[in-house]
Amino acid sequence: MYLRRTPKYEEELVDVKQESEQHLQLLDDACEQPRVVLHSAAGKRRFSPVWEHFEQLSPEKVKCLVCFKVLSYNNNTSTMLRHFRVLHGNEETNQVEPGSAEKVDLAELLVDMVIEDSQLFSLVDGSGFKKLMKALAPSNVVPTRQTLKAMVEKRYKETKDKTKAIVAKASACSLTSDMWTSINTDDAYLAVTCHFIDETTSLQSVVLGVQHFPEAHTAANMASMKTSLMSEWGISEKVTCLVTDGAANMEACARELHMCHTICVAHTLNLLIKKALEQCPELFHIRTNCRKIVGYFKSSTTAKERLTQMQVQMGFPVLKLIQEVDTRWNSTYLMLQRMYTLREPVGAALAGLRTDLTALSAKQYRIIADCLKVLEPFNYATIELSEEKKVSGSKVIPLLSMLHHSLEEEEIRLLQTPESTSMVEFLQRQLREKLDNLQSMSIMFLATLLDPRFKKLGFFSPNKAAEAEKRLTMECAAIMRRTASSSTSSSSSSEPSQSVGGRKLWHHFDTSIHQARTTNVTANATVEVQKYLGAPNIPRVESPLQYWESQKYTLPILYKLAISYLCTPASSVPCERVFSKAGEILCKKRNRLSPKTLEKILFLNKNE
Repeated sequence: MYLRRTPKYEEELVDVKQESEQHLQLLDDACEQPRVVLHSAAGKRRFSPVWEHFEQLSPEKVKCLVCFKVLSYNNNTSTMLRHFRVLHGNEETNQVEPGSAEKVDLAELLVDMVIEDSQLFSLVDGSGFKKLMKALAPSNVVPTRQTLKAMVEKRYKETKDKTKAIVAKASACSLTSDMWTSINTDDAYLAVTCHFIDETTSLQSVVLGVQHFPEAHTAANMASMKTSLMSEWGISEKVTCLVTDGAANMEACARELHMCHTICVAHTLNLLIKKALEQCPELFHIRTNCRKIVGYFKSSTTAKERLTQMQVQMGFPVLKLIQEVDTRWNSTYLMLQRMYTLREPVGAALAGLRTDLTALSAKQYRIIADCLKVLEPFNYATIELSEEKKVSGSKVIPLLSMLHHSLEEEEIRLLQTPESTSMVEFLQRQLREKLDNLQSMSIMFLATLLDPRFKKLGFFSPNKAAEAEKRLTMECAAIMRRTASSSTSSSSSSEPSQSVGGRKLWHHFDTSIHQARTTNVTANATVEVQKYLGAPNIPRVESPLQYWESQKYTLPILYKLAISYLCTPASSVPCERVFSKAGEILCKKRNRLSPKTLEKILFLNKNE
């Protein structure tokens, strides 16, 4: 059964075509520029400007005239538009196609969301997401998973090029490094972050790489990968220090690289406090009981509700108990602190529940109170030394000195429990040992001396401060000497060559000039160092980098040294933050994510 084309029907069809042509002509006249109208082989009108960049090969295939890639064609331009926007820019299509600017903005925002929120590429395949996009922007073409991945790849290349250009301008930098193994894929990764002070005298941190590490975790293998990264980024001759944890392979890696190495102070404090907590049997017993109580209230809904009721009835703010984590000593501090704060509600809740657990005794709470007084300054120090956006390496010696002084305060000396007294004595011995080691490391004591907040007052030992001043003067003189010799070489090269006899004739005079210049260099270095040290210290809350920005022409040589030494972080926490984000990205839903793609997403997440 079909409709027959009668003569009358043919006449009506001609009229419709003529009327359509008249309407199109009116539209053309209304526009400032004539429409771009392309025709296919079948005579179909094409209004999209994207056809200027594509050629139709067959009813199902088109070819890009820029990169000559062949794409599928299904009577719409969505695939061609997406291809052209991602790979060849979108300036021309934005100018002509209605709503195309909105599409580009949404596509870039979609890439931002994937990077910043650790979203899956398959997000765009979800029916709910497609409904949302259709409601928000009906004219927008939702990219496929493969297109989204290509857009992330493009963003990665652009961001890496920009970051390389910034790092290339740095005169000196320091590195932090750490290893991580995913619990979802069992893959190991090595992260390296770079810290430097830029042209505006601001502290900058960038991730150089988070590379898949399938090899054995030997010092040689890690050194090889770090050498490759430093060469790729062009910083092989600029690195002043490598900061890692105290693992034996990390220390051996630094020796393999012939690089100055410091151990993360946050790890050092963590090990020190853990030893102090474990060397007291009674305190170990208290921690064990606290862990059991916290675990009971967290696992039992009835117990949790009972504790909340007791807090409300007693007028306490409703708080949750905190469980300690073996790898973080301050989690133990927070657990004991919360247990002591809620000791009355916890005791009342346990009394009304059917459990074998008993509340801590009054004596045990006294021990906890004394230990919290001892450990409170260490908790604040750990937080302060883990800062990434502020100068922290120069704080290490002053902060440890202040911790030692805090253990000698009257409040600490009046502690009554033998457990807290024993802890104080242990911590004092350990801090003295750590301070002696740190005050002997040039990278640490020069950073402290060049920090205008601390200078010589930041040292635990006055003798070490005097040694640091002498070393700083020598470093300053060495830079002046190199500058003078380079200027002498350039001036002598411009002078006419002399005969051997002429050089002998002037040898004594030239030697005298050289000796006088050397003496002057040492004197000038001493003057610049004394001028800096003689000025009053800036307030502790002010930025040392702002100070050096204001003194870059007054104290030019010390400014160069400050740029080199103040970029060293106190800890390797920046790398640990990278791996915290890696754990979110490489989750159970993304356990098939390739290591290369994970590296790129982490790079973008931390560097954009």
